Amino acid sequence: MRLAYNNAPQLSYWWLDSYFDFDSAQTPRVRTELQSLQDWHRKQELPLLEQQLDRLLTLAPQTITPEQVCGVYGELQARAVAALDNAAQTLAATASSLQEPQIQRLQREFEKKDSEWREDWLEGTPQDRAERRLKKAVEWSESFYGALSDEQRDMLAARFSASLFDPQVQHREKLRRHQDLMATLRAVRGQAPAQAQAALHALLTRTVVSADPDYRQHLEKLVQENCSTVAALHNSSTPRQRVRLAKTLQGYKGDAQALASAS
Repeated sequence: MRLAYNNAPQLSYWWLDSYFDFDSAQTPRVRTELQSLQDWHRKQELPLLEQQLDRLLTLAPQTITPEQVCGVYGELQARAVAALDNAAQTLAATASSLQEPQIQRLQREFEKKDSEWREDWLEGTPQDRAERRLKKAVEWSESFYGALSDEQRDMLAARFSASLFDPQVQHREKLRRHQDLMATLRAVRGQAPAQAQAALHALLTRTVVSADPDYRQHLEKLVQENCSTVAALHNSSTPRQRVRLAKTLQGYKGDAQALASAS
């Protein structure tokens, strides 16, 4: 994690360049902007992340409620939004310099990723999709708790089989966000950075709080459902699993402390 974080500006540049293919004038600006974004995150956000990890360490040995899980989710989401908002401000000048062929390249990349997403989540039988979702949930859970018992796997499987999760609804929202991003990037071309910042901030707002009221209602119910599932899994964990969870969280805290203190 420390290696990845310290190299995040370079890794982020490669990732963005794979979508936009920056020209010789854009490349040094993007690299500088990404370094500035990391400097801000290291100074402002890592200490807040450390505080959040302290709260999670306090909860680790306890029985928890879905409301507590949703509280943690809300705090982590707020930190992610802060990072995205800062990124929108930092990269506004680059966004306004994008040319139509670069935006079209982004569209092609979106179409490729969308095809992969549909293959994973819309094709095959409902049982196939449920098993895929269960596999991802088990992998995520075991990265914190260690190996799950058969009873814990069965509990997750039962909850997912009764879940409100609807890949068709998720896909429609995914396409809406892509279309919104494409329209925004075209609208800010050639604009002054301040205008581009305002447009990107508005885009972020529509991404975090969907413009589709039906999707907002669906997402709220799904978040509550997921909070209940996470609480149920944690409350089913053994003392050994909770020790493993605490050690994992302590490791993340050590990473955050080391990275925040690095120059």
